[in-house]
Amino acid sequence: MAAEASTTATKAPPAPDTVSLTIDGVGVSVPVGTSVIEAAQRTGVVVPRYCYHPGIPTRPAQCRVCLVEVEGRPKLEPSCTLEAQDGMVVHTASDTANDARQAVIEFLLVNHPLDCPICDAAGQCMLQDYAWVTGQLKSRLDEPKQVMGRDRVADDILYFADRCIICTRCVRFMRDVADNDSLIVAQRGHKAYIDTFPGQDLDNPFQGNIVDICPVGALVHEDFLFKARAWDMDPAQSICPGCPTGCNVTIDTKENEIVRLKPRWNPDVNSYWMCDYGRKRLVMSQRGVRSETPLVRGEADLRQARWGEALDWLADRLRALGSAGGRAIVSADSSNEDLFYLGLLLKRLGVDSTMFTVETGPTAALPGVPKLKLRADRAANGAGAEMLGARRVSRGDLNGANGGGVLIVLDDALEGADQFWGADADLFIYLGTRRPEAARSADAVLPTANFAEMDGTFANWEGRVQKFAQALAPPGAARPAWMVLSRLLARLDDTEQAVNTAETAFDRMAGEADAFQGMTWSGLGPKGAIAPGAPASAEPAGPAAPVANNGRPGS
Repeated sequence: MAAEASTTATKAPPAPDTVSLTIDGVGVSVPVGTSVIEAAQRTGVVVPRYCYHPGIPTRPAQCRVCLVEVEGRPKLEPSCTLEAQDGMVVHTASDTANDARQAVIEFLLVNHPLDCPICDAAGQCMLQDYAWVTGQLKSRLDEPKQVMGRDRVADDILYFADRCIICTRCVRFMRDVADNDSLIVAQRGHKAYIDTFPGQDLDNPFQGNIVDICPVGALVHEDFLFKARAWDMDPAQSICPGCPTGCNVTIDTKENEIVRLKPRWNPDVNSYWMCDYGRKRLVMSQRGVRSETPLVRGEADLRQARWGEALDWLADRLRALGSAGGRAIVSADSSNEDLFYLGLLLKRLGVDSTMFTVETGPTAALPGVPKLKLRADRAANGAGAEMLGARRVSRGDLNGANGGGVLIVLDDALEGADQFWGADADLFIYLGTRRPEAARSADAVLPTANFAEMDGTFANWEGRVQKFAQALAPPGAARPAWMVLSRLLARLDDTEQAVNTAETAFDRMAGEADAFQGMTWSGLGPKGAIAPGAPASAEPAGPAAPVANNGRPGS
């Protein structure tokens, strides 16, 4: 017993899970292993940084601008690599730290060009911001600046070597997050610049992220060059429509056109990153001729009509048909609200067959973020369509003849169908952003807004429901499908009410659709929430793709 008591008495206490320290006079407790720069953020202090990025695991203290003073220590230390310790007292803005920071900024400006008026990063440049804060309004340098010019490091990415401060964020993202060593720092000292490794090309499905994380204007997407200034753009929080991953993004617009797409942080979905396919998919989706005016069947052909006239005309014909049955074809890029309100109309009409198809393509993964993948499905809301009762089929299963009844198509492009497709239906209604050839035989063509032109929600591959906000004004008379369908339902049933907001539409869906039961618009928050009826499968089916040595999916 004595020996047992002695062993118990000498047993080491468990290691603490947190440490407490003081930063600029404010006490804070953080998990063990937290860096001082991250601990400072918890107190509301943002320590200047260039090389540090929270999504990149390596922190080389390359830029030296995050130096802080720690009481009891003889030298300033970089806060990005300094681990917070119990009892530590840190000063981020002491005279000593500010003097050192000012010297670093002055050093970085020795050869940095004075091209802020034409630089695409102006207004969103960390060097520009810190130079202003530290009062770097004049240079003490008499010698001419070193001129290094620009280069193309990828098909669509330009590198301005003059502006580069060698923070190495781009190199470390490619190496440590994308598991691709194609980028390097060539030369040393004042001759250093970013380049591709000899014999390798920068050709990776996630390479566009190096532009997003560049703290200055050294890396620029060529299609964004000289297109817009930071203060000209209007940002909107949205969701990438490229695949079921549902990456959180910010859509920047100017004069009702999308000029830039950047990833938005969500630790449960895409971290800080997104793939290049998604960037291009969104921009391309805005091109082409749009459907802008309601059309209804006249004596010989479709004729233009105002919304009220078109909906009244359509309501009269639907009343005459009653519960005629039929089928519906929907797009897997439609929002949950669009699909729900279409479902209400289909239920009234006795239609119990709703189908959708999804184009598939090669996959690609980001090794440093296991959840983030370019998934095989090339549609944003296949999971939402299934949760709301639609059935996934192949393109060959869609044919025009339905033996009578109602045929409703919601924004499916009807690829390969001719102008007589759907002519056998008693009533053919097409709602969509464009007017395909097959819609020529429709009795009504109703123009709808796409996801970038309205508020709404998507459900990603794991059933996470996420909100997206309107970024653009819809063209002409186009309106969100949920808004159009709610007004049509109100004409068919006196107990129905037309809805004017996506929030109202979502909350009704959450009250009536089992898959979304109990959810609320406000409850989704900025990161989304898993729906009660989330799909059981972990990944949607689709073809795997060979991956080349440089990381781009094979064709």
